Amino acid sequence: MCALYSQSRGTATQNDSLRSSLFGELREDIFFVISYKLLIVCAEVAELVYARDLKSRGRKTVRVRVPPSAFKMIKMEIRFKKNVNQDFFKKWTPEMSYILGYIVADGCITVSKDRKNRPFTLNITSIDLKHLYLLKETLESEHKISKKSQKINTNGYQLQIRNPILTKDLMSLGIFPRKTYNLKPIEVPEKYFSHFVRGFFDGDGSVYIYKVNGTPQIKVSFVSVSLSFITHFNRHLCDCLNIIPKIVHKDSPAEKRMIQYSNCFYVDDCNKLAEFMYGNNPRLFLSRKRRIFEKWKLIKRRHYIKQGYPSKVGWRLNEKIFA
Repeated sequence: MCALYSQSRGTATQNDSLRSSLFGELREDIFFVISYKLLIVCAEVAELVYARDLKSRGRKTVRVRVPPSAFKMIKMEIRFKKNVNQDFFKKWTPEMSYILGYIVADGCITVSKDRKNRPFTLNITSIDLKHLYLLKETLESEHKISKKSQKINTNGYQLQIRNPILTKDLMSLGIFPRKTYNLKPIEVPEKYFSHFVRGFFDGDGSVYIYKVNGTPQIKVSFVSVSLSFITHFNRHLCDCLNIIPKIVHKDSPAEKRMIQYSNCFYVDDCNKLAEFMYGNNPRLFLSRKRRIFEKWKLIKRRHYIKQGYPSKVGWRLNEKIFA
């Protein structure tokens, strides 16, 4: 079995024929990587029949006899080339903004120190497997989702994507390795900010319904370990909701290693927030959190006078950072 590897401007037909006969339909960038590996494999395992250097004509042609074992090796190389939309973070879209917000909350970029050239890897985690598959589909990723134990009796899942273009674009947007220690404000276009907020809320936000003096209440909170990020986020969000900026609280419970900062919304402000996040009929959202807002809309509340609200009964306000 003979194959001809040729690389020059004048042999496009031969290249197309080779690609079609050996690999079928493949992406251009993957084909040229494989073509180079094919030449190396052939040089190592095949009998060299004919080789001639035509540098004067601007091309190099090598004809080799390739045994079936060589093509098995090439197929093994193909299996490790996993597709992903590596241009996903180059252009602002509702989906891109949502996943960026989600990564700010439950994602990170890691450095593979044990690998050559120390490549970067995007890691997205979630306890909601179905939602993580939705993010994977949106990213057009072929990477596997694996289990990750986050805490006792709690199983989490992770999607790991090693792609230099994808991680480079994320770093240009403000997501760096060791995000916990160096997260700064993320500048998001006004048009896509509601999608970013929804993504961040699905990752590091919470919502629940409770009662104060027999009256149903609803509370939403956002949490971050970065004071500069949550401060900027809080002001921008409150401006969009046309409400007074919330107070950012410092929370450092004994069971957690790092100090966290949070801002909270109650009742009427939660209604505005829900409309802001879901009023544009989004495709990406965490269903279990949205259902709480929908349940809240169905609750009939008795008339009350809003004085000194929210009530401090039932929880302790921690140290106030600023208004």
